[in-house]
Amino acid sequence: MDSDRIIDLFLFAIPSLIVGLIAYYFFKEHTKNEAGRRRFLLKKDLQVSSMPLRLQAYERLALFLERISPNKLMIRVVPISSNKEDYERLLIQNIEQEMEHNLAQQIYVSEKCWSIISAAKNATIQLIRKASLLEKTDTANKLREVVLTEMMERRAPSDAALSFIKEEVSDLW
Repeated sequence: MDSDRIIDLFLFAIPSLIVGLIAYYFFKEHTKNEAGRRRFLLKKDLQVSSMPLRLQAYERLALFLERISPNKLMIRVVPISSNKEDYERLLIQNIEQEMEHNLAQQIYVSEKCWSIISAAKNATIQLIRKASLLEKTDTANKLREVVLTEMMERRAPSDAALSFIKEEVSDLW
């Protein structure tokens, strides 16, 4: 008789255990899905609020690249004297100041994008320094002429970076 009661008890307990395990599994999956849904909605809300900031950062960096483009830089920054070293320093100082004004934008763009922008800045400075080292470059106006002639023969370093920014912004949509 005791064995019959134990068997009956197991027969009643087994379906209860099965129902309990199924309920536990569904509850666990439901809470997991709810957490994922909340994360998705939070991420979506953050994207909506951060998108204008990111676009503004890309705009500022595009403006920076346009301003350090040798063609535009030479027009905007005129020599103070005929000394080529003074003009070289003035140009490089101007580029560095432009970069300092835009340092905070790096938190809104990808690391690769920021590296390309930094490389464009450094390549532009290098271009100015190389032009200044040439023997035919003896005055500030001659430095301007050499750099501008160089820009007629090839693309400005900032052009490649600007293309990358445009590509990265188009990926946001």
